[in-house]
Amino acid sequence: MRKIRFRYRKIMNSRSANDWDKLVWKDSFTEFKMQFQRFNPEEKYFTFGALLVDNPQAAQLHFLVGGSVLGYLKQLNGIIPDVVDNLGHRFMTIADCTFEIINSDVRDIKKHEVAFNFYSEPFLWHETVGGFLLISSENKAKSNNTEGCYDTHLFQIPAYVSIDKLNERL
Repeated sequence: MRKIRFRYRKIMNSRSANDWDKLVWKDSFTEFKMQFQRFNPEEKYFTFGALLVDNPQAAQLHFLVGGSVLGYLKQLNGIIPDVVDNLGHRFMTIADCTFEIINSDVRDIKKHEVAFNFYSEPFLWHETVGGFLLISSENKAKSNNTEGCYDTHLFQIPAYVSIDKLNERL
């Protein structure tokens, strides 16, 4: 078995459909406009990209704006959103999360685009079955594996999910 960790990049923009995404998107734009002023006192720039080219310190905006929307993560109850196994169950526990501004324009919220990068807890990769990975939670395996059995998930890697880390055979 190999140990594997996943990363899911959840993008939120003007086309976001669900309420949680819309709230994060709108609140992050409000905070972006306020924080943007700190790095653009002469009001020479309107977009995050243009400001970042001229002022590398503006990279702090990822952290500063992200802090304003971290409270929304509590609503996820520690589970990565949108990612499901073949039975439709959300099962990936959040081990870590980062926020990023993909781009934005203080003049137009429709150009605002942000993302959360969710990193999963470690999983054990037992084998590949067709186009699915047969995986089990490493943390649960340690505590529940008294009979040599694992609680597993069949998981097909969807768009915006990648293998973030892979360890050699255990």
